[in-house]
Amino acid sequence: MPRMGRGRVSEKSKDFKGAVINLLKDMKSWHVWLIAAIILAFASSILALIAPDKLSVLTDIITEGIKPNTEKLELIVNDIASNIIISEEEINYVLTTEEISDSDKQVFLDVIKNVQTDISKEDKWQLFLTMPDNIITLLLEDLEVDGVTITKDDELAFLRLLSSADLTNTDAMVKMLDEFPDSIYDLVKPVIDMDKVVNVVIFLAILYILSSLFNYIQGFLLCTVSNNYALNLRTRITNKINNLPLKFFDSHETGDILSRITNDVDQIAMNLNQSLGSLVHSITLFIGSIIMMFYTNWIMALTAILSSLIGFLLMFIILSKSQKYFNQKQVELGNLNAHIEEIYSGQLIVQAYNGEKQAKKEFERLNRRLYDCNKKSQFLSGLMQPLMGFIGNFGYVCVCIVGVLLVMNDIISFGIIVAFMIYVRLFTNPLSQIAQATTGLQSAAAASERVFEFLQETEMPSQTNINKVLKKKDVVGNVTFADVVFGYNPDKMIIKNFSAKVHSGEKVAIVGPTGAGKTTMVNLLMKFYDINSGDILIDNTSIKDLTRENVHDLFTMVLQDTWLFHGTIRDNIRFNRENVSDDKIWKALETVGIDHFIKTLPGGLDAIIDDGDSVSQGQKQLLTIARGMLNQTPFLILDEATSNVDTRTEELVQKAMDKLASGRTSFIIAHRLSTIRNASLILVMKDGNIIESGNHDELIAKNGFYAELYNAQFKK
Repeated sequence: MPRMGRGRVSEKSKDFKGAVINLLKDMKSWHVWLIAAIILAFASSILALIAPDKLSVLTDIITEGIKPNTEKLELIVNDIASNIIISEEEINYVLTTEEISDSDKQVFLDVIKNVQTDISKEDKWQLFLTMPDNIITLLLEDLEVDGVTITKDDELAFLRLLSSADLTNTDAMVKMLDEFPDSIYDLVKPVIDMDKVVNVVIFLAILYILSSLFNYIQGFLLCTVSNNYALNLRTRITNKINNLPLKFFDSHETGDILSRITNDVDQIAMNLNQSLGSLVHSITLFIGSIIMMFYTNWIMALTAILSSLIGFLLMFIILSKSQKYFNQKQVELGNLNAHIEEIYSGQLIVQAYNGEKQAKKEFERLNRRLYDCNKKSQFLSGLMQPLMGFIGNFGYVCVCIVGVLLVMNDIISFGIIVAFMIYVRLFTNPLSQIAQATTGLQSAAAASERVFEFLQETEMPSQTNINKVLKKKDVVGNVTFADVVFGYNPDKMIIKNFSAKVHSGEKVAIVGPTGAGKTTMVNLLMKFYDINSGDILIDNTSIKDLTRENVHDLFTMVLQDTWLFHGTIRDNIRFNRENVSDDKIWKALETVGIDHFIKTLPGGLDAIIDDGDSVSQGQKQLLTIARGMLNQTPFLILDEATSNVDTRTEELVQKAMDKLASGRTSFIIAHRLSTIRNASLILVMKDGNIIESGNHDELIAKNGFYAELYNAQFKK
């Protein structure tokens, strides 16, 4: 049993570069849109790369703003310190002031003596503060800094705070900040430059809005291009199907053709939409992030890249191990699906031969193989997400450690660390996206090769130079086969010098063993194939001088292979003919004896049917015969039209076909020779030639090949 259900393994393009070039050439109508989308994807990525640098600036502004104004603090300290340098005039003033006691003056003299020695500024402050407060206030003067007046009392309080603080400890200084006198606190308190913050925030907002806008427009353009291109491809494929010779469909599987129209076109549209913009965006981010990192700080750049490469090395090792399991999984999935389809479609035979155990055993074997491949592939692929997380986190840790060391040595600012944490993400994420986008483009390239291969198939010869037309009402119905030679392959002729004359109104039966060329003769008569030599004439007009549509319009065909589409009984019967009344449809149904069945259906002529199992094969054939009865043409072709009906129904259909054939030239292909006993002419074919001709009685009397075929059907 053929494995029709085998899953199609994902394939790669045979010539990826050539396929992509051909695809882009075929999309020339959308080149402007594609270029615009690529430019927008590039611009969006560039804006995304600029943002971390501005975030670094914003971080530095905020960091500086939450610290005390050390420059102002140092200025105030220096101004106050200048007051501590006591002149001779100030010494005399203190010593001659009567409000100061002699003991305080003595303390003052001792301090002056020590201050004048070679000691540090801090020690001088400490000695200065040991003097009585009334003397200190006499020596100090009010200060004015940036329009703010610092009184002598505020200076004294400030000096006492400094004398008790560790000036080398920043945290201690920050904690002491709230104890500063108000005049000094207002000058040195932390102040964030909101003007700079607002400017940077506005700039970042514009960046992100533009980046998102460019990304949206790029996505819209690619979505529009991909869907319009898919629409264009399907239209071209449909037109191509209508122009392909029947030989193409005889030599290609229906499923393969449908796959090109549906799956392959969808694959091209989906991957163009998802992969092209993503590829440009990811490559730009990857290269741009490396450039920006080295531009910002080469030490941090090397740290980020080397730390990420370690993780990517592990990822590539895992990918190389898992790929074979993914490929094997697709193969095993196809094998399992094929087995299930075979057993399901042949369930009657399986049960009749008690093959359930064998089928179940085979299913378990295939299912176990799929389970093993799926488990290994899913486990290894499941490591990708945690591994990507590890790569990113490991990069963050390395960037933070190296960044802190550089900040401590005043090589970079804290904002650089923030920028690099974003750059690490921009560097690691695009690699996986590039891999996915490349895979998507490979699938699109492979699908495009199949679609273009179909579109490049040889079409039927052009009919633009054919102007002659035979109208149905003017056709008498004579057909002449004149030395017809035909072969599906040039090196093997299957119809050899076939000649016959059929007169108007004759009922011609064509019989013979399988492969004799019976259906081939009908295909040539309908101009589905062009003959190699000889000619076929309708009313002395060569079919070579008539268009295919004109020839088809002269014939009504009822084939062995029935065809019903999803729709109402009415629409199926009057297919391609709108102006047909229900009365004519019921009359045709009554003629073939299926009207009672139609009346039992809910809705009658409005009942919905399709080519599935909603009606039996015999009922389908009767419906197709009824369809043919409504087509008023001079010629009728019946190709095994009663093969799927029972003997009783066959007699009814035979009478219906006699009515259908009345006044028409009829060609009947039959294996049941009992159905063509009343034919006016029987052509007996063997190996592509007519070996006998005549009516039934004449051929039986000859006791030749026809008699042998006829008698073989009735042997007991």
